[in-house]
Amino acid sequence: MAEMVVKSKVKEFVKGIDPELRVSPEFYDALEEELKGLIEKSARRAKAEGRKTLYARHV
Repeated sequence: MAEMVVKSKVKEFVKGIDPELRVSPEFYDALEEELKGLIEKSARRAKAEGRKTLYARHV
């Protein structure tokens, strides 16, 4: 499966919080897993409502 997290955007966001912070490769892996879990949870909520489209309320 393709990566869903755009590493350059994460790094840019983190630098906006604190320019001295860096991001380790393990962080991207953990973030990817969290994102997948969130999407799966949202998909279950949408299906429970009989929807085929994910909306913000499903998050």
